[in-house]
Amino acid sequence: MRATIAAALLTVLMTGLAGSLASAEDVKAGDLVISQAWSRATPNGAKVGTGYLTIENKGAAADKLVGVTGDVSSRIEVHEMSMNNGVMKMRPVDGGLTIDPGKTVKLAPSGYHLMIMDLKSPLKQGDKLPLTLQFEKAGKVAVTLDVQGVGAQGPSGGDGMMKMSPGMKM
Repeated sequence: MRATIAAALLTVLMTGLAGSLASAEDVKAGDLVISQAWSRATPNGAKVGTGYLTIENKGAAADKLVGVTGDVSSRIEVHEMSMNNGVMKMRPVDGGLTIDPGKTVKLAPSGYHLMIMDLKSPLKQGDKLPLTLQFEKAGKVAVTLDVQGVGAQGPSGGDGMMKMSPGMKM
């Protein structure tokens, strides 16, 4: 009897765990696959956040990310960050972000990213941030950004802090 109860409990736990991992899975919309959707936590009082994700186009025709919406803020734009003669520049991407056929576009720190403006409340580590991406061909696609720590460098939850190797001194 105990073995049966233990097996049933294990099944319930594993099913619950699989359900919680579902948000980390890829989102498919037409020929597009959206993965690694994440954001960084923001300090209290911050009015701007960022979002990152990867979009792969497995089709034969280009598609374009033309808009982003979410209840977390009044305005979300796709931005591009670049360096020009030692000067960092950031600007909105006019006309949308094209994802060519057979290509992958990565929205990541220091490049393309989602600029989440006029935040209604701070983004907190561990939060799930639902957004809707609007594509020219694939239409509206619901994604969830996993909010990582303030200094995170990727969706793995790295904190962005430099780690000391054995023998290193400050």
